Amino acid sequence: LEISGEDTWLPAPQNISMLSTNMKHFLTWNPVIFQGETVRYSVEFQGEYERDYGNESWIPTWECSLITATVCNLTEDISAPVPYNLRVRAHVGLRRSEWGILKGFFNPLTTSLTPPLMKVIADGYHLLVELEDMGPAFQFCVLYWKKGQESRMQQKVVKEVRSVVHLDIMEPGADYCVKAQTYVEVINRSSSFSQTQCVRTQGGRSMGLVTILILAAGFAVAALTLPFLTWKTSKIFQYSCCPIAVIPDTLKISEPPSHLILCGSEEAEQCDLMVPVMPSEEVLQLWIQ
Repeated sequence: LEISGEDTWLPAPQNISMLSTNMKHFLTWNPVIFQGETVRYSVEFQGEYERDYGNESWIPTWECSLITATVCNLTEDISAPVPYNLRVRAHVGLRRSEWGILKGFFNPLTTSLTPPLMKVIADGYHLLVELEDMGPAFQFCVLYWKKGQESRMQQKVVKEVRSVVHLDIMEPGADYCVKAQTYVEVINRSSSFSQTQCVRTQGGRSMGLVTILILAAGFAVAALTLPFLTWKTSKIFQYSCCPIAVIPDTLKISEPPSHLILCGSEEAEQCDLMVPVMPSEEVLQLWIQ
């Protein structure tokens, strides 16, 4: 690699390393300090094809061209499970440093895999688990068992992460335990298992059945008696608030109401004159007889 005289004034990046976890690859290096100037960086990689068939050419990473950060995300560029060479150089104006090269090869097969985050749920008698969505390349192996029966452990492979994964129907009042590990098919590797999480079902099936039967009987009785009670209550209110009065035949008026003479307070004296008055002497004679 030919380097101009000015290039020697700008030191190359040091302490270059690759951090790779769960198929996400980040190249990092120490910052270059140069006379208080803003230093920028460019990254290139070389795969197996470039070494064997491409005349040992290097491919620029356009996402990490003239960046000011000291980290480069190479997840999209490094996808094949083959060894890669990586290098980075510094820029200040027109000055360029020598390439700082990662020691040794980096192979995505060496990425560190971690167990998935998960949450175990007991929904009634259903054993459910929520798994972290780690990307399309990830599958999960889930182991679950009834506590105390580890020898009868069951396995479920989850290839597509959904919001909730159904595992099994649990026995009432029992504890069930779950653990999971990550698997990446393209590199044929698995992570360690997560910490075991256990849940317990609430109550017993017989008690739950009795409760359901009692509730059902209560609803049936209410459905049958409610119409009758409503009708009976309406009748009670009707006779209490608006009773029906029956008029005797002797009090019924054959003539129309227009022939009746109504006497007001002002006509009381006239009405009294219309009533015949018997002399006191005649009354006395009738009483003696």
